[in-house]
Amino acid sequence: MLDKNPYQLLATAAFIDLFILCVCWEWFISPLRPNGSWLILKGIPLLFAIPGLWKGKVYTMQWASMLILLYLTEGLVRILETGANFWLAVVEIILATTGFICLLMYLKPIKKEAKAKKKLQAEG
Repeated sequence: MLDKNPYQLLATAAFIDLFILCVCWEWFISPLRPNGSWLILKGIPLLFAIPGLWKGKVYTMQWASMLILLYLTEGLVRILETGANFWLAVVEIILATTGFICLLMYLKPIKKEAKAKKKLQAEG
């Protein structure tokens, strides 16, 4: 675990926490309908990203950076609600923003290296 990039760890943690938040929010904290709703399923796409994030797979991090924007958007829309939903939306926005920024920070040097390698190949 100590050999992992801190941005990779933070992004993975943000995805796990976001999944837990989505499930808890729609199951028992403040579900859309009493006794839970089918919106609990919105957390499933996050589960597909978590193993790849943990392993540091660049392709997974690329598509996960787009996926997490859906959760950021949901949080921005639901922040207009009142009571518990407002605070849950705030937490969702914080987690999604943290995950997105960490993914970008992890991928930045990788992209820079790939561009430099491509430039060398074009010159040589």
